[in-house]
Amino acid sequence: MRISVFGSGYVGLVTGACFAEVGNHVCCVDVDVQKVAALQQGNVPIHEPGLAALVKTNLAMGRLQFTTDVVQAVKQSEIQCIAVGTPPDEDGSADLQYVLQVAQTIGQQMTDYKLIIDKSTVPVGTADKVRETVQAALNARGVVCHFDVVSNPEFLKEGAALEDFTKPDRIVIGTDNPDQVVPIMRELYTPFNRNHNKLIIMDIRSAELTKYAANAILATKISFMNEIALIAEQVGADIEQVRIGIGSDPRIGFHFIYPGCGYGGSCFPKDVQALIYTAQQFGVDTRILKAIEAVNQQQPQVLFQKINNHFQGQLLGRRFALWGLAFKPDTDDMREAPSRKLMAALWEQGAIIQAYDPEAMPETRRLYGERVDLLLCDTPEATLQNADALIIVTEWKLFRSPDFDLIKAYLKFPVIFDGRNLYDPQRMQSRGFTYYAIGRGKI
Repeated sequence: MRISVFGSGYVGLVTGACFAEVGNHVCCVDVDVQKVAALQQGNVPIHEPGLAALVKTNLAMGRLQFTTDVVQAVKQSEIQCIAVGTPPDEDGSADLQYVLQVAQTIGQQMTDYKLIIDKSTVPVGTADKVRETVQAALNARGVVCHFDVVSNPEFLKEGAALEDFTKPDRIVIGTDNPDQVVPIMRELYTPFNRNHNKLIIMDIRSAELTKYAANAILATKISFMNEIALIAEQVGADIEQVRIGIGSDPRIGFHFIYPGCGYGGSCFPKDVQALIYTAQQFGVDTRILKAIEAVNQQQPQVLFQKINNHFQGQLLGRRFALWGLAFKPDTDDMREAPSRKLMAALWEQGAIIQAYDPEAMPETRRLYGERVDLLLCDTPEATLQNADALIIVTEWKLFRSPDFDLIKAYLKFPVIFDGRNLYDPQRMQSRGFTYYAIGRGKI
């Protein structure tokens, strides 16, 4: 099949590479000339395990191409995927300008049937706007062309996106013309649908809402556990034991019930906000969703308060080793990362950060440039030198079993603030550390 994917960001790259890997001819389109030039050389601008190799292989085989030529992209493919960003607007709504720009481009260039697939995360009703935009562009040209708009949301976890795409839990297809659309979509997804039928066919608005609902309920689990962790600290319970106790119930499960310093990334924060905004437009008061967001906004401050309380508010000039900058392991994504909120709070009090992350250092430099109160180090150990304490924000594997004797020798004070509960409090105490975690140990 011939597929054009508009947008070469996270979703677009993964979608394009995975479709190409199973034999399709995929054209990825982007307006960023420099990004396209880099991708044509096989240089992937984001870190996602396995993605760079997949892109290079399919480029070499001629199944994957990158271009800024929208005319050719529309002309050569029956399937047109919209995978551009939908950043949050100031009021929390999803900004659809890029989605609708692509829709207009398709309408301005198409001369035969197109199946237009919304892969971007978009609010309910977006497919109607895409359809209206395409039709308006056709009308302006005086061209009569049949087309369908499909909602086909992605359910990709950063750090495991290739696995999620090629071995999906479900493939949601939202359409108002199933007789024509479903056979095409079934053929498109056949390589990823062989074990058992994972296609779920529904109306378009239900498909659009499904994506937001899925992310909202996962965010709910995270915020709920963070709130229970606050209770655990006050009553003298250990949230990690509580987690095991409730996660053993198959109705609850262990996924997304790890307490920490808050969720971040490109999905959960903006999708919860966008769902709140959509509900408000229809007069629905989303009290649970608002609480989810409020708890998450507060969570990085919980870690900051532990730091501030330990040093009795005397943070001016103190140096802190910070392990982890990305919002989660196996990515370099720092959008809405808890590290950013924590660093801002520490800087406001005059503290200095010595930080390390296996993948997010270039992104950190891009975001913050040269700051006298931010030193980016080449190794985790280098962050410890002359630091007053260690702070852990991202649960990268290499942080799970460090040399504690070395940590203790390098730090001015044997103090660890663990925002991801990586270590056992009793073991840390026996090693001579003052250890603060989330929902366990010291308050």
